[in-house]
Amino acid sequence: MKIENSTIVDLASIFRLYGIAIAYQKERYKVHWPIFEESLVKGEIAENRQWKITEDGKILAVFATTFSDPDIWEEKNSDPSVYIHRIATDPEVRGKNLVAKIVAWAKSHAAENGKRYVRLDTVGENKKLIDHYCKNGFTFLGMTTLKNVEQLPAHYREDPVSLFELDLEQQND
Repeated sequence: MKIENSTIVDLASIFRLYGIAIAYQKERYKVHWPIFEESLVKGEIAENRQWKITEDGKILAVFATTFSDPDIWEEKNSDPSVYIHRIATDPEVRGKNLVAKIVAWAKSHAAENGKRYVRLDTVGENKKLIDHYCKNGFTFLGMTTLKNVEQLPAHYREDPVSLFELDLEQQND
């Protein structure tokens, strides 16, 4: 398995995985992802912020990263961080804990880019997902209601957000 930047050729596979994730969320939760704008994903690809996990040429999962996330992290956005968004996994490999592979990669990516934190969020209080992220090294920072949601995808307006952080300095102690 390897993690590498997605390319424009991967666009259909990225949206296929997003569609599967949205259908899964709709079955189980009140809040689900919207259909994301193609321009958003194309921009992430062009900026080398859209990633894929592949094995034997097959895309198993995708996710996006950024070094700035002020609408969600507000005053904490000034901390040197890598933010992970929209992890979507092929159902054929669910249960193989690809989040652990993403976390290991993100820790290296953060260190290579002079960042102290790896952060992510999820909308709502999904206890199973909270436990999963905590088992993979994140600290659950609690729930927060966002103040600036106008520029965020629509699902951020639905519920408070669960925030997670992995402090690389504490990992090295």
